[in-house]
Amino acid sequence: MQAWRVHTPGEPREAMRLEEVPEPVPGEGEVKLRVLAANVNFPDALLVRGRYQITPPLPFSPGVEVCAETEDGRRVIANPSLPHGGFAEYVTAPARALLPAPDTLDDAEAAALHIGYQTGWFGLHRRAGLWAGETLLVHAAAGGVGSAAVQLGKAAGATVIGVVGGKDKARTAEELGCDLVVDRTAEDIAARVKEFTAGRGADVVYDPVGGDAYTASTRCVAFEGRIVVVGFASGTIPAPALNHALVKNYAVLGLHWGLYAAKDPAAVLACHTELTRLAAEGAVTPLVSERVPLAHAADAVQRVADGTTTGRLVVLPGLDGAAR
Repeated sequence: MQAWRVHTPGEPREAMRLEEVPEPVPGEGEVKLRVLAANVNFPDALLVRGRYQITPPLPFSPGVEVCAETEDGRRVIANPSLPHGGFAEYVTAPARALLPAPDTLDDAEAAALHIGYQTGWFGLHRRAGLWAGETLLVHAAAGGVGSAAVQLGKAAGATVIGVVGGKDKARTAEELGCDLVVDRTAEDIAARVKEFTAGRGADVVYDPVGGDAYTASTRCVAFEGRIVVVGFASGTIPAPALNHALVKNYAVLGLHWGLYAAKDPAAVLACHTELTRLAAEGAVTPLVSERVPLAHAADAVQRVADGTTTGRLVVLPGLDGAAR
């Protein structure tokens, strides 16, 4: 089979190689899956660069979430067992963690429903306790993680402010239904948020960016607001001033979705049931901006790493020819 593999960490375009390798053999408690679609995530770029909290043995194939077909013909969503990641024709995955792919979503959309939407749901509901009528601020609102949070916030009845970088991403955020879009390259985030909320600020902030985005969040979070720290796509990990949190009465909440998968798998299944319902109702639909063939996977990972994409890029091993 064909699979992208990393022999030495580095930038995706240079470090990822498309190779002919044997099909993976399932270990105890695992199943072999035929990959229908593999969603590109920022953690894939971190894995390739050798900067992720998980360090699979070399060589490995990146690709942390897929929509795939079981040997008995079921369409499922899975997190492949590294080192046999999803940018390949076949993967292995834990049998107990397979989730049914929603019938209302195609393969690419189903592949993009899992990690980003689970993270958004747990972040907004389990960690932040978002209420209908509250104001939600989402950084990187046009990206894969941010767009999921925007849709989930709207589904929960929140007023959603989307922060983006550039006019093209602003249009995407508007199309997603943001009630206010702030272009951080041309506007002061805190000033716009305070103006829009009549000085109150955002009740919940969803931050997958870190760095300057986190600093701006502390300037416009509301009394008893909650800042959910999801990741650090900017490359800068903030050092929170806890005296500021004390003075303004806001909470800083961490969200590592993988811990739920390890410590409370029943909650992950319940969340998937809720996401499937929302997808069936049309309340959430993963924003797939491009579907690319397997041959273009390294370029897709590089583009996500560089922050130049909107929505999700999804690799389809069965797709021939140029990206579309």
